Amino acid sequence: MMMCKEATRLMSLRQDRPLTFQERLSLRLHLAMCGACRECDRQFTLLHGVGRRFGPAEDDEPPASSS
Repeated sequence: MMMCKEATRLMSLRQDRPLTFQERLSLRLHLAMCGACRECDRQFTLLHGVGRRFGPAEDDEPPASSS
């Protein structure tokens, strides 16, 4: 059985790249049994969506460095 620490690592990783079949299966099994990780997954998804929606616009320039 996957531990919660590994499950949260996979949830975070899933926001950046597709998971392998084995990773998806392991995470899905863990989420089926762990309510705390289901809530964490919901929050990861929400935060990632908000970040995408309200992130910097394409025409925004990065702040000038003060060096």
